[in-house]
Amino acid sequence: MPIALALIVGFLCSLSLVFRIAEEQQRPEHATGQGFAQTVTLWRWVSVDQAYAQLPSPPVTDGGMRDFAIDVTLRSDALTAMMLAMVTFVSLLVVIFSVGYMRGDPGYWRFFTYVSLFVFSMTMLVSVSNFVLLFVFWEAVGVCSYLLIGFWYEKPSAAAAGMKAFLVNRVGDFGFALAVFLIWITYGTLNYHDTQIAVAGGADGAVAETETLPGVLGQSRLAAGGFVGGTVGLSICLLLLLGACGKSAQFPLHVWLPDAMEGPTPVSALIHAATMVTAGVYLIARCTPLFMVAPEAQLAVAMVGGFTALLAGLIALTQHDLKRVLAYSTISQLGYMFLALGTGSLAGIAAGMFHLFTHAFFKALLFLGAGSVMHAMGNVIDMRRFGGLRKLMPITHHTCLIGCLALAGIPPLAGFWSKDAIVAAVHDRLHEIDRQLEHRAAADPSAAHETLALPAADHIAVSAGLLPAQLTRHQFIFKVLYWSALVTAFLTAFYTFRAFYLTFYGPLRVPREAGSHAHESPGVMWGPLAALAFCAALAGVMFDWTWASDGPHRFADFIAGAPSLADSVLGATTRPDFHARIAGISTLIALAGWGLAAFCYLGSQVEIEAWGRWMSRLGLYQLSERKFFFDEFYRGLIVLPLRGIAAISYVVDRWIVDGLVNVVGRIPLMLGSALRPMQMGLVQFYALAMVLGVLILIVTRFLAPGV
Repeated sequence: MPIALALIVGFLCSLSLVFRIAEEQQRPEHATGQGFAQTVTLWRWVSVDQAYAQLPSPPVTDGGMRDFAIDVTLRSDALTAMMLAMVTFVSLLVVIFSVGYMRGDPGYWRFFTYVSLFVFSMTMLVSVSNFVLLFVFWEAVGVCSYLLIGFWYEKPSAAAAGMKAFLVNRVGDFGFALAVFLIWITYGTLNYHDTQIAVAGGADGAVAETETLPGVLGQSRLAAGGFVGGTVGLSICLLLLLGACGKSAQFPLHVWLPDAMEGPTPVSALIHAATMVTAGVYLIARCTPLFMVAPEAQLAVAMVGGFTALLAGLIALTQHDLKRVLAYSTISQLGYMFLALGTGSLAGIAAGMFHLFTHAFFKALLFLGAGSVMHAMGNVIDMRRFGGLRKLMPITHHTCLIGCLALAGIPPLAGFWSKDAIVAAVHDRLHEIDRQLEHRAAADPSAAHETLALPAADHIAVSAGLLPAQLTRHQFIFKVLYWSALVTAFLTAFYTFRAFYLTFYGPLRVPREAGSHAHESPGVMWGPLAALAFCAALAGVMFDWTWASDGPHRFADFIAGAPSLADSVLGATTRPDFHARIAGISTLIALAGWGLAAFCYLGSQVEIEAWGRWMSRLGLYQLSERKFFFDEFYRGLIVLPLRGIAAISYVVDRWIVDGLVNVVGRIPLMLGSALRPMQMGLVQFYALAMVLGVLILIVTRFLAPGV
């Protein structure tokens, strides 16, 4: 079908772009610490000559009048190429799966129209080189998610889920919009890249010359270090974080993503693996230079990510809907990515983006596997109503097993490499802070209120002017985040294999909705499962083989060539490295979670039932099952008060505003009703009235001649 052919072409083009950028990064002229990026301007969308005066901001610009222009400019760098290749490849497999899954649906053509627009919006989001265009396609993926989540709009739950996703994302998007305005006011441009502009000179304002206007993330600004910190820089980063929390379903804006399961399962795979939720992670990674001068904002990113990962993992433990288990797993894994980005090191950011890359494969695999189960079970997805499907659906069973192993972080599958890289990056950040504090204590223990004077390698504290007290706070927080990441790894393995065993093991149970037609999915559906299983198994080994400390880090080395990540400040931070000790610890933790799930759900249920009763008596089971009552909290704090305001507004509008308007509208009717009896239809009466009117005019003329 046309969309599949378009995605094949798109993936091949993205793959060729990856190879070309990798080749360009090896050239000596691009190995200067500024990375490689190329932009192509298609047309000028908006242009206002001499629109504003740019304040001087040495050493980047000396001020002067500036044009305001928005160009439709596409960008190619390592970050864009990686995202394009991942999005097009996973989307292609989801579309192929959808051909079989959506066959016979009355909205078949509408589904693929929405999917086409969704994939287009996401590819443009990662390809543009301007914050305004980024915001345009940021909103476009939000609209597409609303259309696809509520695709079966005749179902009240699906329509409500689409509306919930749309409204919750508007909260984050409001913050992102404010960040865009603040970036323009602060930097005088909204382009990532450097642009040539006309500068007015002389008293008449005539154009005297052209000069290079540094882009917000341009190479000239990266070279000069002209990024604004302080309150303004912190505000920009926190607003960007708010926008990213909305799109990537991070606390406290995570509540929309589980309800998004009301859409068709391929939509869930597309949203969770390749498109919408990855946009927030991409935004933070792209804006890394802005966050490097705002360490408190970086810490906020790490805290939000670490807390979200743990919270979602705890909720996933008790969910009965297979897709909702995977949805909370996605929220948790996105939290891991935010945690990595918040470390502020090249190792952490590369690990976060690598986890985004590997997560796309095994999470798309698991969601499509859930779709395969739904297809066989008559659209039933409650794990309490089916089980023992491994013999009935062997291909789905084997491929989902690979996805579960990858998600749990079992070596040597993809999730092991990326998740352990995140834990290692957090450990390295904690170790770096410890080293900085030791250096400060050895230098002058009494000057706790002074900015640290550290070697050049300890640039994070130097560039931000952190005080020892601030570093001590960071030390405590990252220590908590490190241990919470390990606990989350245990929870991930447990809830993943809990869902796997409940679905595929135990006695065969098939719901009555499936009838006698429960069977393995057709080839058009299990083919994408096999391809994704292959990627989930080998992507880590292929792209990040790091057993040796001096071994290749293919993904990290490639992604570090993007200008946003090739900044000399970031380049001086901890680089990716394999930590055998941390890898061993996290592997043992994952195996423990897997083993506990096997003990609880493969054998007698006596132990798990006793455990469940004990947890219920403490109220912990209900707390997890009810999702920590976040929906009820938002309903009481926001929904019900807004409904009350809406009811009051309705009364005011219906009875006061409309009442006044209706009264004014009735005045002509009443006047007309008063005059209506005079219209008798008798010519004699009309003649008499005319004579009387003329007499009145004559008398008035004589009595008041001046009138």
